[in-house]
Amino acid sequence: MPGDRLTDEDRQHIAAGLAEGLGFTEIGRRLGRPASTIMREVTRNGGPDDYRAQRAQEATKQRARRQRQPKPPAPPVGDSSHGRDPQAVQSLTESFATLLEQQGMPRMAGRVLACLYVTDSGNLTAADLVQRLRVSPASISQTVALLEQQGLLKRERAPGGRRERYVVDDELWVRSTLAALHMNDALAAASQRAAEILGAATPAGARFGSSAEFLLLVNATLGQVIEQWQQNQADRDAGHRA
Repeated sequence: MPGDRLTDEDRQHIAAGLAEGLGFTEIGRRLGRPASTIMREVTRNGGPDDYRAQRAQEATKQRARRQRQPKPPAPPVGDSSHGRDPQAVQSLTESFATLLEQQGMPRMAGRVLACLYVTDSGNLTAADLVQRLRVSPASISQTVALLEQQGLLKRERAPGGRRERYVVDDELWVRSTLAALHMNDALAAASQRAAEILGAATPAGARFGSSAEFLLLVNATLGQVIEQWQQNQADRDAGHRA
């Protein structure tokens, strides 16, 4: 069938067809295969003048064996500066990524964020992340877009440089908390409106009313936490300047 792998018998027919001087299209027609399949098979195994069915069959088996062999484990890429153990840093990165995933973050997003968070610089390029995480550039691009949308990282480009760097800083969780505050505000307002429509005395209306009360209480507490954090940061900065 056209979608199946070529068999030893198929290769014998290809070799016979080439010996007859047939073109790829005619050989493919006789085998019920696309001409492109015949062309690739012949080209990768010596060309029209040097194609041998048995040699092509053995070469195909060897390629299949190589593809089945497990890839060697990726070496640790943890930061070894400051006398750190690279393997310990790698384990830390993986465990932190797992924790983020358990908190509801997509797996790849957790891996990218953890990888950035354990670096002293707090920034890496797409190529850095591809190397460290052993994933495709497309996976990094999609994940970075998600994290940026959630305010968990930002993009920067060094003056005169062409490559973007993805950056996390000390304000990461502050921005995340602020985003949660905005979402809670929206949910609280929607819950209050639902309670009015359904009737506060009804079970459904009471459910929405209780939700609104809880969300407003959470936001009031989180607002105080943010203010305290900002004051602590201001005091720390003032101490450094003194």
